[in-house]
Amino acid sequence: MRHAKKNNHLGRTAPHREAMLSNMAASLLLHKRISTTLAKAKELRKYIEPLITRGKEDTTHSRRVVFSYLQNKFAVSELFREISQKVGDRPGGYTRILKTGFRKGDNAEMCIIELVDYNETYVKDDEKKKTTKTRRGRGKTKTTEPQEKTVTKAETEKKKVEEEVKEVKEVKEVSEVSEVTEVNAEVPAVEEFAVNDEAEKVDEVDDVHKGQLATKPVEQASLSDTETHIPLNRE
Repeated sequence: MRHAKKNNHLGRTAPHREAMLSNMAASLLLHKRISTTLAKAKELRKYIEPLITRGKEDTTHSRRVVFSYLQNKFAVSELFREISQKVGDRPGGYTRILKTGFRKGDNAEMCIIELVDYNETYVKDDEKKKTTKTRRGRGKTKTTEPQEKTVTKAETEKKKVEEEVKEVKEVKEVSEVSEVTEVNAEVPAVEEFAVNDEAEKVDEVDDVHKGQLATKPVEQASLSDTETHIPLNRE
């Protein structure tokens, strides 16, 4: 009688069974999917999932513990480097069993056991199911639907207001930049005009000085001539 004996011995002795499960676990970690019988897959799932959980803590002790079960350094490095990072957010249930029918020779039930996070088709379906998940209940669904609609309307209104504010800010910034550029363009023109005015004034002053200097000897000469030609009235 097998009362309360949960483990399936698989028709093998204990050392043979442990060696077989160790090899199957290493090949599953390296190839991410293997094909085997349903009974072996169920035993392998109980054997490998605690090792994957231990692989989340990358310490020397945990590496030694995992290596004592797998006896394969390549599988250990694969577990701690890649698989642990991809399975880090999952709280258990790392493997999936897919039944594939019966074997021709002995009619054994066959299946495929694989790591859940490495099958992209099932991952996408799970994500869709999570997004469309609803709560069960009679009166809860009716109350949640209008709340979602009001929330979506409020969000759309907020987005519209934020976009309008952004547009106004952009227009103001563009106008300010254009005004600054115009002022900067006018400043050198004003400076050049002032410089030209100063230069013209200086030239006028120089011309005036030159004219004064030129007129002085002429006046003296004219005075001397008049003095010489003025007749003297002697009486």
